[in-house]
Amino acid sequence: QVQLVESGGGSVQSGGSLRLSCAAFGYTYSSYCMGWFRQAPGKEREGEGVAAIDFDGNTSYADAVKGRFTISQDNAKNTLYLQMNSLKPEDTAMYYCAADMIGCGLSAEYNYWGQGTQVTVSS
Repeated sequence: QVQLVESGGGSVQSGGSLRLSCAAFGYTYSSYCMGWFRQAPGKEREGEGVAAIDFDGNTSYADAVKGRFTISQDNAKNTLYLQMNSLKPEDTAMYYCAADMIGCGLSAEYNYWGQGTQVTVSS
């Protein structure tokens, strides 16, 4: 059974940094595409991810985070990361990692989701 567990969220001031982790269990990690999505307070989860990485390690980013966020993975540890720098109050959201064997990219239909980790950025 595929299980994704996020960690690393917290509260930071504007301009600060956080690194999110997503530990994956129950499947061959390297055969899945992975993505990070977010849901701002009082809003629906965004249909487009903020960052994604495919089987070959190719990455893609939403315009809102390009140059500030970096997605990476450690296949040996079955773990996905999201390094977030220069955080802004508008980055405040619940962040979710997602996985899928077929869908790749920011707008893919991911079948597996974690429970989320909260990121709060104060001005």
